[in-house]
Amino acid sequence: MMSASLSIWGWGSLGIVLFLITFGPFVIFYLTFYILCFVGGGLVVTLLFGKTNSEKYLEQCEHSFLPPTSTGVPKCLEEMKREARTIKIDRRLTGANIIDEPLQQVIQFSLRDYVQYWYYTLSDDESFLLEIRQTLQNALIQFATRSKEIDWQPYFTTRIVDDFGTHLRVFRKAQQKITEKDDQAKGTAEDLVDTFFEVEVEMEKEVCRDLVCTSPKDEEGFLRDLCEVLLYLLLPPGDFQNKIMRYFVREILARGILLPLINQLSDPDYINQYVIWMIRDSNCNYEAFMNIIKLSDNIGELEAVRDKAAEELQYLRSLDTAGDDYMQQTGGQAHLFFWMTVEGYRVTAQQQLEVLLSRQRDGKHQTNQTKGLLRAAAVGIYEQYLSEKASPRVTVDDYLVAKLADTLNHEDPTPEIFDDIQRKVYELMLRDERFYPSFRQNALYVRMLAELDMLKDPSFRGSDDGDGGKSLDDLSNVSSDDSIQLHAYISDTGVCNDHGKTYALYAITVHRRNLNGEEMWKTYRRYSDFHDFHMRITEQFESLSSILKLPGKKTFNNMDRDFLEKRKKDLNAYLQLLLAPEMMKASPALAHYVYDFLENKAYSKGKGDFARKMDTFVNPLRNSMRNVSNAVKSLPDSLAEGMTKMSDNMGKMSERLGQDIKQSFFKVPPLIPKTDSDPEHRRVAAQLDDNVDDNIPLRVMLLLMDEVFDLKERNQWLRRNIKNLLQQLIRATYGDTINRKIVDHVDWMTSPEQVADSVKRFRDAFWPNGILAETVPCRDKSIRMRTRVAGKTKLLAIMPDELKHIIGAETTRKGILRVFEMFQHNQLNRRMVYVFLEGFLETLFPQYKFRDLFNKLHSRSKQMQKYKQKLQTTQAPSLQKR
Repeated sequence: MMSASLSIWGWGSLGIVLFLITFGPFVIFYLTFYILCFVGGGLVVTLLFGKTNSEKYLEQCEHSFLPPTSTGVPKCLEEMKREARTIKIDRRLTGANIIDEPLQQVIQFSLRDYVQYWYYTLSDDESFLLEIRQTLQNALIQFATRSKEIDWQPYFTTRIVDDFGTHLRVFRKAQQKITEKDDQAKGTAEDLVDTFFEVEVEMEKEVCRDLVCTSPKDEEGFLRDLCEVLLYLLLPPGDFQNKIMRYFVREILARGILLPLINQLSDPDYINQYVIWMIRDSNCNYEAFMNIIKLSDNIGELEAVRDKAAEELQYLRSLDTAGDDYMQQTGGQAHLFFWMTVEGYRVTAQQQLEVLLSRQRDGKHQTNQTKGLLRAAAVGIYEQYLSEKASPRVTVDDYLVAKLADTLNHEDPTPEIFDDIQRKVYELMLRDERFYPSFRQNALYVRMLAELDMLKDPSFRGSDDGDGGKSLDDLSNVSSDDSIQLHAYISDTGVCNDHGKTYALYAITVHRRNLNGEEMWKTYRRYSDFHDFHMRITEQFESLSSILKLPGKKTFNNMDRDFLEKRKKDLNAYLQLLLAPEMMKASPALAHYVYDFLENKAYSKGKGDFARKMDTFVNPLRNSMRNVSNAVKSLPDSLAEGMTKMSDNMGKMSERLGQDIKQSFFKVPPLIPKTDSDPEHRRVAAQLDDNVDDNIPLRVMLLLMDEVFDLKERNQWLRRNIKNLLQQLIRATYGDTINRKIVDHVDWMTSPEQVADSVKRFRDAFWPNGILAETVPCRDKSIRMRTRVAGKTKLLAIMPDELKHIIGAETTRKGILRVFEMFQHNQLNRRMVYVFLEGFLETLFPQYKFRDLFNKLHSRSKQMQKYKQKLQTTQAPSLQKR
């Protein structure tokens, strides 16, 4: 083995040495080069051969007539086209045909206007549209099935009322917070919205809806998430897993239906119009309108009303057919304009001074701006009509003008500052033959009566001397000198019953002597008319209050004839004293009021029933407040508790009530600071947990009444009288009966007929006559402002006098206007709509944790984050102490 191995290595080495000696040292490089050239040439020959053969093969394929094999997507499309499958859709949704029909129309219109208009530009296949329709119907069927299984009475009688009352409480506390921040500067609408959501998170503790209500982007995201959750609950698993179908349905529901509906329900102008429509049968009265104008602090509202009034005046003047101005022809135009200007000044001054006094009573900061404006207006009237520079100048006694000038220079202007001069001007126009007497003989007077349709009125019958249209019963044109010829007495009494109300009626026989003879007529008045007349004249002539005494009001039995006869005797004595010549001479202007009262026509009260009732009811209560320390009784903290916790042990005074009285009268801080257990820091219906009562709907309504009129902040005597009144009401009608009526009304609201009617209204609102409604153009600002005024006036006018009688006109007005003002903020209205929607879904799906879901959806709230940080900061010191 060793010898063989050595021989191989030896012969090998010898061969290599001989090879290198023969070919030289570069033989290795030459060999490598030859091998590479051989391999490269072989590759080139192979490539050229393959290229040639491939071209020949492709030419043969192009000329081939064999059909290609159908595979993949083309084959699937062809099979789908060959399959003539029809999708059958069941049109039944809720089981009630009256509801299903309008619902089907809503689905059809939604698909047509939100899907078909773009889908047909991509495909004409109907199956996709039918699948979407089937998906929507499946969701509605599930929704209807769940709705039938739910008892909706607690939601409509308790939850929704509680949500509204809590919303109102948050708004009230937000207003109070802004007032406390700066009494002299009124916060802007943005400040109110921010403060509102601050209060909301303090009350709700776990949720705040500021982002959803103030950010359109976050609102759309919230609705998308909510719709997706609803589709998960309502759709079959197969349909929900189809993402394309689910997204289409979600967008239709969120952006096509819910968002436009929420926008409409949150629009303050829409709410104002709806309020006016709901109480369209109620007429606006003058007193309510003037109160709204007087108390309005919105410049836009006042300007809109002023412009409309100017427009109406211009229109009425365009209808004037009297030709040339009669007073201008007779040289009395300045007198007439002066009288009209002074009347306007008096009304304005009275209103402004009443507002000034009201603000002073509320403890608000005051300036001299109001008095300065009144002084400027009074000086302007003086300069225009009475000064030596006036042209034309009203001619009156110089001493009256000098007295007026001295008053303007040294005293604050009052509404009555021009009364003496105005009375002289009135008497001049009334008696001077150039003016009113001459006008009565002119054909323009008869034409005016004809245009006013007064010639046919029996009270405007002509006399024998041809004085066309002169009234025998109209006493307003009789001078005070003729009053000594007037005699009136009550000739008969009777008892009338009007709509269940019994009252006494007095027939007054009136005799008037004049140069043409004697006239006699009868007029009929109630005691309330006498009382109102007495209030009016004693306010205008203070000296009469100590002379004229009207017999006090007293309830009577309709068979008590002795009382009626005594009342008749007392009222006759009152009339005789009133018509005494000495009385008329002492107060010449009194004649006008007496004439108006004795005319043969319906008596127009100077003050409404409110003023009359308040004087007879509130004044005794005010007097009793002087001895409140001896009369205070223990009362519950709310009106509802006062109705349910009736106890005989009313004489014991509680410490908490003592604190309330001290805080109300002496303005001292409460001994017990407000905590989370304070009812003011909880929802309105939180008190229901502490009481057991079957009449829950009625009690929640009473809690809402507490909140609307802010009765907890009123004086205790008022709450006592409210409680007593409602106790009498409950005894008369029974709480169970009222509760049953509320429940029956809810049953009626949720009946198939009413649900169908709601669906139809929704359909007609969004698709009038089957056509998608165009975006409603924003109404002019002046129209929206006038709508606000009309809405407030309507709400104030429908308040019953009995409510004003018991609660008080001021409390009633503030409560109504607070509710109205709450609806004038779009963001706050959105919050209320979402609260109602959340409560609706929590009721519809009680087995699911919708409350937790909403808390998560609202968890990004900025106000919520601030509240948590504040809570952590507050709790940190207490934890360190531990």
